[in-house]
Amino acid sequence: MRRCRFCRDVHSRRCSQAASNRGHEPMLKFFAALLFAVTAMAQAQDYTLHTDLPLDYLAQASVETPNRPLVIFIHGYGSNAADLFGLKEHLPAGYNYVQAPVELQADSYKWFTQKKGGTDYDGVTEDLKSSGKRLTDFITQATEKFRTQPGKVFLVGFSQGAMMSYEVALRQPTLVGGFAALSGRLLPVVKSEVKASDDLKALKVFIGHGVQDRQVAYASGPQAEATLKSLGLTPQFHGYEGLGHSINEAEVVDLANWLQQSSR
Repeated sequence: MRRCRFCRDVHSRRCSQAASNRGHEPMLKFFAALLFAVTAMAQAQDYTLHTDLPLDYLAQASVETPNRPLVIFIHGYGSNAADLFGLKEHLPAGYNYVQAPVELQADSYKWFTQKKGGTDYDGVTEDLKSSGKRLTDFITQATEKFRTQPGKVFLVGFSQGAMMSYEVALRQPTLVGGFAALSGRLLPVVKSEVKASDDLKALKVFIGHGVQDRQVAYASGPQAEATLKSLGLTPQFHGYEGLGHSINEAEVVDLANWLQQSSR
C-alpha cells in the first residue's frame, strides 16, 4: 500500500519505530516533536470530510479572505483524504486535501488502476482520464469557492498523486500556478502529448524524490526534470539521500520554502 509514511506515522504514533527501521536515526527527535505537536493540534482541528465539490475533501481554508494562496494535497495509491493533511501545519498557506475517487477498501483509495508489478504503465486507461476530469473540475470549483485566482493555486501530490499533478497541470497549465511532485513519475502518455507553450513555461514546479525509493524509482525524478526543462520550464529538483518512498523533514522544509517563493 503506497502512502506518505511521514504523515501516516505521525497519526498512528509509530513514527520513531518507522524512522529507526529505515535507518534515519537523526530524524527521531524531529518525529517525536512533530507527533506531540500534531496530536495536540488534531484534537482542536476540524477534520470534517466535505462533500460539496466533485471530490470529497478536508479543508483548512477561509472563504472570508479572498486571493489567499490555496494548496491542494493529492494523496497516493491506497491512501485517503487524511494522509497528507498534517503537513499543513508546516506549510505557509490555506489548504484543501482531495480524496481519490476509486475505493480499494474502507478508507483506502487510488486515482487509476495499475497492474501489480507494472512499472511500465503508460497512463492510457479510462480511469486516469476520469480521475483527471474530476480533479480538474474540483480544482476549478475549489478556486471559486475559496475566492482565489488560478495563479495562486498549487498542487502537492505524493506518489500516484504526483502523477496526477503532472497529468492535470501540464495539460492545463492555466488551471494552477504550479505543482509539487513528491516521489512520483511523469507518465509516458503525458510526456508524449504535452507541447511547449508560454502558459506551460509559466508553471512553477517542485520535484522531490528519495534516492533509496524502491516503489517509484529515483531515476523518475531526474527524468521528469529533464523532460520539463526540454519544454521550457525551470523545475526545482531535490534528491534525498537515505530516503525511500516517503517524505522526510528536509523535504518538508524545501517544500515550504518553494511554496513561499512561488506564491509571492
